[in-house]
Amino acid sequence: MMKVFVEPPRGKWPGLLTRPVFNEASLEENVSGLLMRIRNEGLPAILDLAEKFDNYRPEKLEAGPQEIEQASLLVDDELKRAIKKAAANIERFHISQLSPVQKIHVAPGISCWQKDVPVESVGLYIPGGTAPLFSTVLMLGIPARIAGCREISMCTPAGKEGKIHPAILYAAGLCGIGKVFRIGGVQAIGAMAYGISPVPKADKIFGPGNQYVTMAKQLVSREGTAIDMPAGPSEVLVMADETANPLFVAADLISQAEHGPDSQVILLCRTEEFVNSAMKELDGILKSLPRAEIARKCLENSRAIVFKEITDMIDFSNAYAPEHLIISLSGAQEAAEKIINAGSVFIGNYSPESAGDYATGTNHTLPTNGYARAFSGLTTGSFMKTILFQELTREGLGSLGPDVIRMAAEEGLDGHALAVSVRLKEQRDERV
Repeated sequence: MMKVFVEPPRGKWPGLLTRPVFNEASLEENVSGLLMRIRNEGLPAILDLAEKFDNYRPEKLEAGPQEIEQASLLVDDELKRAIKKAAANIERFHISQLSPVQKIHVAPGISCWQKDVPVESVGLYIPGGTAPLFSTVLMLGIPARIAGCREISMCTPAGKEGKIHPAILYAAGLCGIGKVFRIGGVQAIGAMAYGISPVPKADKIFGPGNQYVTMAKQLVSREGTAIDMPAGPSEVLVMADETANPLFVAADLISQAEHGPDSQVILLCRTEEFVNSAMKELDGILKSLPRAEIARKCLENSRAIVFKEITDMIDFSNAYAPEHLIISLSGAQEAAEKIINAGSVFIGNYSPESAGDYATGTNHTLPTNGYARAFSGLTTGSFMKTILFQELTREGLGSLGPDVIRMAAEEGLDGHALAVSVRLKEQRDERV
């Protein structure tokens, strides 16, 4: 069960802020070797690794349109309705993130503007090992389509029989994802990064995964393939006071603990009595939870910390920079305004993290492991790049040119100054 700490002094906080650790040097060496093999050997290496790690050797990598259509018949109507409702909310929120082109006249004769254009080819990674995350298909596929990406391909591991979960295929069809491939893990990231036929080469790879997938994404990003963010094992931090419901809090902790043993959950509350109540509820939930053993291992790496002052809770949370933050406090809105480091924030007793995971409309692909200090969660803009434009008239350059020449000269870049001065000379010669 979770370790409990009462009013730890700030000097002890660094130890409490740590995530579950693994041998990163060994992991990098292992994953790097796998990627090198994929790059050098191509498709045979991918098939060998699928057989080794996923216990199947796919005869056909791509799930064609007919297979996707047939999968729809295997998904019950109630789940289809739920997926469609979630998709509508996700689409509504992500469409709102599109920015119109605005031309700014910064000075007479000088105009500047920016235009968002889609990344041409994107590769989506959908985890499907212990849990088939069809919700992630919606979170990646919908903003990719809204952004207007020309080529959208998707990789996801299949079961031992080589079949992809029908809900994943149904969601892919709903999102209009063009190509779906039954490969997972490092081999999927390598296939998308290097363009191992029949998998298209992706300009940018998106999607969460385990530590191997996360490391593979980071390594291929060094070789020129962009990635969305470091998105590894899931995590949640819950801030609770006497107005919170211990059962609700326990359920929120479990919702993340069941992701995997390398996940982490943190509870910050004001009294030891609340900790005891929450622990009792946790114990009750675990007795009937199908993924109880996975959750128990996560809870061993997790902590409950008693802070009497809400300001200490906020400061600790900002230092931890959680992927998910739930604020179950009497002044939840006020506390939320003071949050500066978090992937996604859930305000109030009736805003469970799982609602955002599936259907509120916000994206659930978020920075983990403290990366929320510098990274944002996925948005429509993640599937786009911004091109900057400027246009100067003769008069505009005439006004700005002398300043550019002076600045270029100071930096010793005479060629820069020349590109302006020859144009100004032309204007002077015409006036003579």
